[in-house]
Amino acid sequence: MTVDELARRAGTTTRNVRNYQTQGLLPPPLLVGRTGFYDDGHLGRLRLIAQLQQQGFSLAGIAELLRAWEQGRSLADLLGFEEVLTAPWTDEQPEFMTLLELAEMFPQAGEDPALAIRAIDLGLIVPHEDGFLVPSPSLLKSGAELAAVGVPLAHTQDALAALKDDMARIAARFVGMFERYVWKPYVEAGMPAERLPEVTDALRRMRPLAAISVQATLAQAMQRASAASTAASAVGAAADRPPAEVHPIKEVS
Repeated sequence: MTVDELARRAGTTTRNVRNYQTQGLLPPPLLVGRTGFYDDGHLGRLRLIAQLQQQGFSLAGIAELLRAWEQGRSLADLLGFEEVLTAPWTDEQPEFMTLLELAEMFPQAGEDPALAIRAIDLGLIVPHEDGFLVPSPSLLKSGAELAAVGVPLAHTQDALAALKDDMARIAARFVGMFERYVWKPYVEAGMPAERLPEVTDALRRMRPLAAISVQATLAQAMQRASAASTAASAVGAAADRPPAEVHPIKEVS
């Protein structure tokens, strides 16, 4: 990547990229002639810097942290770990939608502005210039499908809010497993340089496992819930059905 492409993909500016290089936060690019080229390791470093800044770290503090990281470790291993650590968890791309497009998709929101406000609070849509940015188009379309089959939009939003809480607990559970069984032993061992690739590989392998486990468990739970609901409906229908008339058997003389 050129510096302009790197800055665009990292959501920053070329000025910041060069500033990070000057402060020693970002390794220099590979020079080909007079042009510098960057790779995914540099992109991972920029994402890590952005995440640390969001958590309140100053650039000086980040520089000190990175120096401690790099001591006794190869730069390639370090950048490889940062790349996996900061890589997006989905390849879904945000989409831009106008107010008219959203109103056509969710007519109920046009009748009740509170629903639109809550959609913003839930992160489904983000005001952007003269329209809205949709971080997860698939999630928004799922809500539209539920509304189309008759589920009130307010109830769909309630379900999403509860689902976000459930997913936060699930995410914490998987992160906790990584920290307890992979990261903590690595730290307690003194963070040896030769084991960093091993930790990076463990993190890379655990990322898809979380999604696979959630999907498989949800499928099993939905199957059980559907079967239980069908059985309950059948029992209820049978209970509501009037008893069949019983005709006495006439004796034949």
